[in-house]
Amino acid sequence: MSENLARQFLLREDIVFLNHGSFGACPRPVFETYQRWQRELEAQPVEFLGRELTETMRVPRIALAAELGTTQENIVGLTNATLGLNIVAQSLDLKPGDQILTTDHEYSALEKTWAYVARRTGAEIVVVDIPLPLTSENQFTKAIIGGMTERTRVLFLSHITSPTALLFPIENAIAEARKRGIWSVIDGAHTPGHIPLALDELGADFYAGNCHKWMMTPKGSAFLHTRPSVQGMINPLVVSHGWTEHSKEPGAKGAFGNSPFVDELEMQGTRDPSAWLTVPAAIDFRRANGWSDVQAHCQALAQDTAHRLAQMTGLTPLSSAAFCAPQMVAMPIPDCDVDQLKLDLIERYNIEIPVFRWKDTCICRLSVQGYNSKPQMDLLIGALSELLDLKGAAAPRAASQG
Repeated sequence: MSENLARQFLLREDIVFLNHGSFGACPRPVFETYQRWQRELEAQPVEFLGRELTETMRVPRIALAAELGTTQENIVGLTNATLGLNIVAQSLDLKPGDQILTTDHEYSALEKTWAYVARRTGAEIVVVDIPLPLTSENQFTKAIIGGMTERTRVLFLSHITSPTALLFPIENAIAEARKRGIWSVIDGAHTPGHIPLALDELGADFYAGNCHKWMMTPKGSAFLHTRPSVQGMINPLVVSHGWTEHSKEPGAKGAFGNSPFVDELEMQGTRDPSAWLTVPAAIDFRRANGWSDVQAHCQALAQDTAHRLAQMTGLTPLSSAAFCAPQMVAMPIPDCDVDQLKLDLIERYNIEIPVFRWKDTCICRLSVQGYNSKPQMDLLIGALSELLDLKGAAAPRAASQG
């Protein structure tokens, strides 16, 4: 399976790429679609961007909405999830004393976003520690609800965490926030194409996700989903042709005939939308290659590798398998110079994988995608055994993308 799929990706054959979670990797057929869109744009830029763009942008929005359990009126195409979450964070009417409730597992760029918003508005950030190892939904929900007060205005959570690769069971926390009149803002950067999503059913007020990671579009493709009742709260970071003077009035239409939510965010000056336009091709690629089976294989490979390493280190995993991202696992390793270990892995073994310190824990975060293989997992285990002086692992051998 992995050898055949590896041929469909553009990754260098001399690198063992175990870091799909950072920026993704685009299959060759999807990338060729991307280039076709770029050539079409350049062949007649005025027609493409000036006369056809509104209808062209609607096609991937409809396809993605169907994939994510919503409708195209509730979703807008953007370049990355961080942009979508910044739009939300800077649109909310926060005042001094208001609280933004979040966890100790969030992505650093969004921690900075909320710090910026807090400085500008006088709101306060409240960070809840999620007990580890995470082994139950109640354990997570209890911690979140325990942090809510009468001053909590925003609940900001990752669906799949970046540093710790945990799959947070966010449903009940979102429902409780709704009961209390708290806006729920969800960072879904790692979720589209990674886990099944039904966004309308989930009920979060705002949900941003990347398509360039696990959905495997080219870089620069993402979305923001917003419930209809709160779309009027959203303001664009850039005011351009999509804005209208009466956009906040009931029943208002955007400048290009969509809702103001869609037009104000999608039509913000000249940009190359080609990555967003590949969303239908990426969905088709997954269906043509039986991606549910691919994902099951990847999940088994990721969990097996993490289990093997845990046996060698004796360190407790960060969660049970049920609360680990299916194709990504943050594996605790013994205390070490994480920067040097990462450098040694790439320079001595050609392994591209993130190694970092989170709080007091050193982590090697493994991503397994359809182009990865069991021999590559063996190489990683052997390399870590040698570099960390662990016992019980076979000597590392060279491996390729196949």
